[in-house]
Amino acid sequence: MPFETDFWKDAALRKKWDDIIPGEPRKTLPYVLTLEAIHKYCRAVDAKRSPWKGLIAPLSIHIMLMFACTPVDDWMRSPGTVNAGQSWSYNIPARPGDAITLQARALDKFIKKERLFVVHDNVFFNQHAEVICSGRGWTIRPQ
Repeated sequence: MPFETDFWKDAALRKKWDDIIPGEPRKTLPYVLTLEAIHKYCRAVDAKRSPWKGLIAPLSIHIMLMFACTPVDDWMRSPGTVNAGQSWSYNIPARPGDAITLQARALDKFIKKERLFVVHDNVFFNQHAEVICSGRGWTIRPQ
């Protein structure tokens, strides 16, 4: 399934600031990481080699997985969302054929200097329930 590149297409379906509830899990989708997806991502970020044995996805694959594992109405996809910071921990590499799942939620939301912030966390798992990576981020919401 190709990735949608028109981020405005489903904007009306996404939660607005007032609808985001801290602690509420976000709706997510399973995704099977393919060799083709890894190759495309590696070409895009110019990844070359790793110390891990066998073919693995680059650590930054979580960026692509964030979109692959969320439906079109996910509030993180809203055009105008600004990444205000993030911190990630990488546990094991993702490999071709891994069935990826995501657990994600808003942790907090607040207004600072008239900007709408959401603090959120994301944990990606493989088919063995092993954590691939986990992270916490801060985004500035468009509305």
